[in-house]
Amino acid sequence: MKYRCETLAIAGLVMWVLFAVPMARAQQAPAQQQTVLTKDEQYQISGILHDAYNDVKKYYYDPKLHGVDWDARYKQYTAKIGNMRNLGEGFRLVAAFINGLHDSHVFFMPPERANHYYPGYKIELVGNDGFITQIRPNSDAASKLHIGDLVVKHTGYNLNRDDFYDLRYYYTTLAPRPAVELVLRSPEGAERTAVVESRVKVGKTIYSYEETSFHEDNQERESENVDHATRSRIVEMGDVAIWKLQQFNLDDGEIIRAIRVVNNHKTLILDLRGNPGGYVDSLKMIVGSLFDKDIKIGDRVTRKETKPMVAKHRGSPFDGKIIVLVDASCASAAEIMARVIQLEHRGKVIGDKTSGMVMESIQYRETQNGGTVFAYGFSITDADLIMTDGHSLEKTGVQPDELMLPTGADLAAGRDPVLAHAAELAGVKLDPVRAGKLFPYEWPPL
Repeated sequence: MKYRCETLAIAGLVMWVLFAVPMARAQQAPAQQQTVLTKDEQYQISGILHDAYNDVKKYYYDPKLHGVDWDARYKQYTAKIGNMRNLGEGFRLVAAFINGLHDSHVFFMPPERANHYYPGYKIELVGNDGFITQIRPNSDAASKLHIGDLVVKHTGYNLNRDDFYDLRYYYTTLAPRPAVELVLRSPEGAERTAVVESRVKVGKTIYSYEETSFHEDNQERESENVDHATRSRIVEMGDVAIWKLQQFNLDDGEIIRAIRVVNNHKTLILDLRGNPGGYVDSLKMIVGSLFDKDIKIGDRVTRKETKPMVAKHRGSPFDGKIIVLVDASCASAAEIMARVIQLEHRGKVIGDKTSGMVMESIQYRETQNGGTVFAYGFSITDADLIMTDGHSLEKTGVQPDELMLPTGADLAAGRDPVLAHAAELAGVKLDPVRAGKLFPYEWPPL
């Protein structure tokens, strides 16, 4: 089971794009150009909406749905289907409907699209702002963007912490497009606009049963590429071990080997920046390897029960000093890990406030059949975790003990002042430029 963390609440942006923008365009377009969904398409969207309604009622961890009148909401959104002009708007309707729970791990996964878009750059939050942090070589972005650029607007929308995950979900999952317009500000303060084209890989929109296994093989290969790019890495510097843990996706053997390395040092710098979470078992095993006693992580609240989540201490745990690095991309298990260190007074947390996306969820796959498979799905929260201080990290995140952020100029120069500062606290001299080169970003192969 995984803690998922790919998407935050999407109601604000989705509702705006779904209703406000189309209405404004409709007022400007000639009447003869207006279209509506065909009967078959309305049937498809109706079926997806009904599956969303049923799956949430059946599987959501809170049977009272936080007081949301789910029946009334379903009726309200069903009435809107006839006004949708294409399947894309229908998918956005479903996404807006399911977002009524305002839960970071409840979202719609629309059917596979024919074309896949790879933008060639990464935007990440630093504080309240989004910055270009990585650029894929030989991409269109490489000729138009610079690491350290502040993204002022993305496709006309202001980019900030409140809107960032809405925007990412919308343009990567709901309505991907071959090019986007970015308004950028350099570290020196100059603004410019760039239209950045994505690399396009053409596929198939709908797969027959015979083609499904081939599609799954492709997905498995892509997953292997991502696993390589997000692998765990450790750098040893004197009495300090710097563990770059990019996901909680390690098996028992990998964790045991990592702790053996860490145990040879007096200080562990656990770098969780950019870590989206992962397996609960990995989280528990790593926590248990850093304490000399069993640690209660929190109370796992499900539809049927509330049960303590406990990390059992293991063998010869690391008993040295711990410094944890976090940022706004940390989510789920990574946030929980950092908060356990704080609550147990086991070490110091440095960096940026985390994302506040910690619910545990399961993906439910659905299909509509008619000779082909019209496949889609929903991520639905099946558990919340109440930490030992009586609070959930959902929507609040982890506030670091020491707030420290890189600037756009730091990003542009390849400096990592946060890791350099942590190393200094551990008694090691580490230049910010050298710190920025310790764990180079690796793009997954296309």
